[in-house]
Amino acid sequence: MSTYGTTRHHAPSAFSTPASTTLFRRLTWEGTVPLEIRVDPKELPANSDRGLECYYIQAPRVSYLPLLMPEIRRFLMDVVFDEAANKILKEEDWWFESEEGTLLKWHWPIGLIYDNHTISSSIRPSSQASTSQYSVQVNPLKLILHLASPPTEKLLLSPTAEACKQAFMGQLKEADFIRWGSTKRMTGLRKAEQDGIWEGIKEHNFDDYWRVASKVVPTTAPARTNSPPPPPSSASMHSRPPSADPQGAPDRDGAYSVRSVPVRLYLPDGPVMQDLVPPTLDDGLPHTLAHYLSTHLPLLFPQPPSSDPNLAYALIQGVLAPPESEMAWLGACMAGADGWVNVCVGIAR
Repeated sequence: MSTYGTTRHHAPSAFSTPASTTLFRRLTWEGTVPLEIRVDPKELPANSDRGLECYYIQAPRVSYLPLLMPEIRRFLMDVVFDEAANKILKEEDWWFESEEGTLLKWHWPIGLIYDNHTISSSIRPSSQASTSQYSVQVNPLKLILHLASPPTEKLLLSPTAEACKQAFMGQLKEADFIRWGSTKRMTGLRKAEQDGIWEGIKEHNFDDYWRVASKVVPTTAPARTNSPPPPPSSASMHSRPPSADPQGAPDRDGAYSVRSVPVRLYLPDGPVMQDLVPPTLDDGLPHTLAHYLSTHLPLLFPQPPSSDPNLAYALIQGVLAPPESEMAWLGACMAGADGWVNVCVGIAR
């Protein structure tokens, strides 16, 4: 079994951000998911060791399946396949599907693949993905590795690290445009910086990634100067993240100064929804996750003053996100490495 980044020692960052912001960004970065990868038994080469064709890995949420291929290949070549198979198998022909037969999207972050599978499992009769208390069980995502004949007409992208890099950079630029109304921040980066941000993903290096990403992603200093206090009855420690407290003059690079927060909404076995998500509402109050969900999915998240319970839950980076979370703060601290806040909605049991 392999793990990433759980014991690595980090040098001090070369850029300056509030400590609480860096904490949440690091927690997001260090998140991992368990994967069980099994070679399709019908495609195992002759003379393969059929008792060892399953590989377990604790994969970084911010990484991508093509970046895991070299490690998976080393394991298979060292332990499962013989020399003859080593010569004929081509890594560029390998592709994944879930145990249920769903083709996996190479250009999605691994954490999003995992969360999307979790919410899809919530609508299946045998699901153990959620309970009435919205708790989420962490089980290995079981993947089938195919060694030949990739369905290129369905994959959309060739299963290579280079194609994944191009898709990743495209997502960064789209998120940049949604935030600021242009892609100047991304296109203004030198080529070495653009390459460096991808190297940070490949090497799973938090500081290398954020050294460049901090020039594009907004800070957590709010643009509003009179932020409303949390309701007196609120006992949540998450209603106002320390990094989002008013701290003087508005910041044009701040999370509350963006035109819109890059957000995508994922439903179980359903479409992906995308809309403009301003950081504040018309009345000047912060745009919260509860308002966002009740506006887009009112049947699952009833709008006030309704006292009906929510029929679903929202996962962001594998975390059951508090409904009072502010969308601007989520965009600055809980977005994926590609700049997007992925909200995965599962059905409560």
